[in-house]
Amino acid sequence: MRERVEITGPVEERYVEILSPRALELLVRLHDALADRRFEALAARRHRQAELTRGGTLDFLPETAIIRADPIWQVAPPAPGLVDRRVEITGPTDRKMTLNALNSGANVWLADFEDANTPLWSNMIEGQLNLKDALDRTIDFTSPEGKAYALRPDAELATMVVRPRGWHLDEKHILIDGRRSSASLTDFALYMAGCAQRQLDKGKGPYFYLPKLESHREARLWNDAFNIAQDHLGIPRGTIRATVLIETITAAFEMDEILYELRHHCAGLNAGRWDYLFSIIKKFRNRGREFELPERNAVTMTAPFMRAYTELLVQTCHKRGAFAMGGMAAFIPSRRDAAVNEIAFAMVREDKTREAEDGFDGSWVAHPDLVPVCRAVFDSVLGTSPNQVGRQRPEVSVTPADLLAIDKTPGGITEAGLRNNISVALQYLASWLSGSGAVAIFNLMEDAATAEISRSQIWQWIHNEVILDDGPLVTRDVVERMIDEELMKIRELTGESFDAARYGQAVALFTEVALMDAYTMFLTLPAYERMP
Repeated sequence: MRERVEITGPVEERYVEILSPRALELLVRLHDALADRRFEALAARRHRQAELTRGGTLDFLPETAIIRADPIWQVAPPAPGLVDRRVEITGPTDRKMTLNALNSGANVWLADFEDANTPLWSNMIEGQLNLKDALDRTIDFTSPEGKAYALRPDAELATMVVRPRGWHLDEKHILIDGRRSSASLTDFALYMAGCAQRQLDKGKGPYFYLPKLESHREARLWNDAFNIAQDHLGIPRGTIRATVLIETITAAFEMDEILYELRHHCAGLNAGRWDYLFSIIKKFRNRGREFELPERNAVTMTAPFMRAYTELLVQTCHKRGAFAMGGMAAFIPSRRDAAVNEIAFAMVREDKTREAEDGFDGSWVAHPDLVPVCRAVFDSVLGTSPNQVGRQRPEVSVTPADLLAIDKTPGGITEAGLRNNISVALQYLASWLSGSGAVAIFNLMEDAATAEISRSQIWQWIHNEVILDDGPLVTRDVVERMIDEELMKIRELTGESFDAARYGQAVALFTEVALMDAYTMFLTLPAYERMP
């Protein structure tokens, strides 16, 4: 097996602990079984996109109606460490975040190799090392300022759930027979080989969040990967548990089917709200006013199409014995501004109250300071119960038209909204290209999903000839002028720390993914090629 694998990235001192013969052998097994099917799944995405661009629509699948109608089948019972998930904290797998997340008091930590991360080779391998060290309780960290971090001794740590990268991404630093490996299978194989048994020894197991699925057939691909890995490593089938992010509009029409495909390994579904908005813009970007969202900060979870999506998710999950997990509130607290804090806490509390009262079993936060806020809300609803899976929501009735009622979303498109999209995208891309994928901008935690919304809305507004509520027609010339103006504001705010070269790269990348005639399906694809 080893002679078939070429590692093109540098192999530092401890990297062999992750890039072990055992891990690479598993990766090759997965590649041989699933690589061609992965490409077929990506081709199916392109075919469906072409149908939507030509004027097609979405509906619940007639060929799987029997699965939706069958009242009997259920997903696997909750696994250890996943019975109570009322507070989940998300973040990248750098050493400091690993310690802060595990110590945060959250029930679950989503250890993110995806949207809150950037796929620098060092980030991916050292992130795996950090998870391994955390499970061994040998991890520590000292900041440049001299502040020391360590795991709390004898404390119950958050359950670790790993989010690998999506099916659309490659890992360019690992070649199998000269062909790039799947980023999804790479992240999965390295974690399974290095940490699955460590998790089992602690009475839990290898758990995953699966991002950006667009169909139940893609869920089947993951289920087959789970079985191959469990058999290869001598772990009983069903040990793995996965929560699927419903963060594409196409997946929203296949929730039952996704649960069914993963039923022996499934822990639930999550309302991935930010990628969901990005998906809607992307899928219907050429379809005019009917599918045109207001500027991103005006779209709330109370919009009719978002209410339909989340209520259907709760109903579908609980009908099948699965957990329904709420989405990320992007607001983050400030250690220096009490007024900002008050607003952020109030908005997070309102968001989590809506989710808890709708029947969600838990929700996400992006910062340790928000763990108590989220916990207090869910405690008030759940009480001593670990979840509310028993709440079936039979009164919910969601139609395809409800899920597609984009034009009923209140809000407008203003110059301030356009400028905000430009500024956020530029700041985020500059940070992403320098290796950081979770960035605090304007008191919000931005990741790749929110940056995707920003650049995709601009692309859509230009190509649909949108006129701002308080300004001109959105054209490429208008956006280019505003790029220069927003870049000047960023330079003034950052002062001597402004990195002209990095922002030059960010402008070039933004121009490619927001202003070119050809739409780029994921900004991370060209961005990754700009990385070493």
